[in-house]
Amino acid sequence: MLYSFISEICNGNRGTVMTTSLDSPKQSNIIPFVPTGHFYFTRGIQAFKKRRFDAAVKWLKKAVEIDPEEPLYACQLSVIYTELGSYHAANQVLMDVLAKFGDEYVDCYYLMANNYAHLGLLNDAKKYADVYLSHQQDGEFKEAAEQLISMLDSLDEDEGEDEWAFDDEDDLLIYQETSFYHLEHEEWEEAIAVLREMMELFPEFTLAKHKYAYAMFMYGNEKEAIEIERTRLEEEPSNIHCHVNLATFYLEQGKEEEAAPHIDRLRNVFPMHEQQKLSVAETLARAGHYTEAVERFRLLKGKQVMQRRVYYKWYSIASYHTGNPSKALNLWEQGCQNFPKLSHEGGPWNSH
Repeated sequence: MLYSFISEICNGNRGTVMTTSLDSPKQSNIIPFVPTGHFYFTRGIQAFKKRRFDAAVKWLKKAVEIDPEEPLYACQLSVIYTELGSYHAANQVLMDVLAKFGDEYVDCYYLMANNYAHLGLLNDAKKYADVYLSHQQDGEFKEAAEQLISMLDSLDEDEGEDEWAFDDEDDLLIYQETSFYHLEHEEWEEAIAVLREMMELFPEFTLAKHKYAYAMFMYGNEKEAIEIERTRLEEEPSNIHCHVNLATFYLEQGKEEEAAPHIDRLRNVFPMHEQQKLSVAETLARAGHYTEAVERFRLLKGKQVMQRRVYYKWYSIASYHTGNPSKALNLWEQGCQNFPKLSHEGGPWNSH
């Protein structure tokens, strides 16, 4: 997905060497095999190349444990954590490397910047990208760091824009508002019709395809909806909307094992857009990760997300299950005022 600190893996393993004396059949001289950090490192790289990330983490951790004075092992471990979406863990490893070895491994600054960008911590991302460029003006990641800073600057300029606002075209805005209304009021058949037209007229507006899959599933066409998102996920493995929808679909079907990998991915993602932030918070609440869900809901700032039915419903449920019934009741009452159908669902204590 990103990069590897390793440009070339040493050929040849340090293996077991055993010799037996032919002159004395009752006695054999065995040179015991003592694994080195290099041995575990090599095994970790092999697993990494085969995309067996859990095994790669295990081997790299062992390499770091045996040879903590070799920063290369820790750096490669951080890369694997990044591949897994464990951005906090990756940055902790990189911070440890910098604390121990100083600025000798300045590439760590860029890797940290990239991880912070994935987490949605834009100020930290920009800070560490700048630090990298100040230390390494012509380094391996110079161009990537400059592109990251440019992207972050443009996001600052566009802050406040909602991801529904795709263009200034009046027709698209009308379709957006109409489909949004039907989705919020759970009018699935009407939403499907509008979204189908949107996909034909505005094929580049990919969010409509995810909303269409969601409406299809809730309408009863579960198999087709899942297939739509699974196909899209194969093309874009990091697509947040795919993970949100698939996690939701499998949870609705009671297939917690199938939902688990998508939920785990979302637990390590901190999107930049408010609508995506809301989707992740809602999904974590659906999955029963109430404490994490409450933390995500608290980060929401956009006015439009607070006009969403799911904001009130799932924030209320998560608050109730984290020992804050008064806040839960307040949110539920506000939700019922805005969306009367919510009152038929009993309350956060009866919902999941």
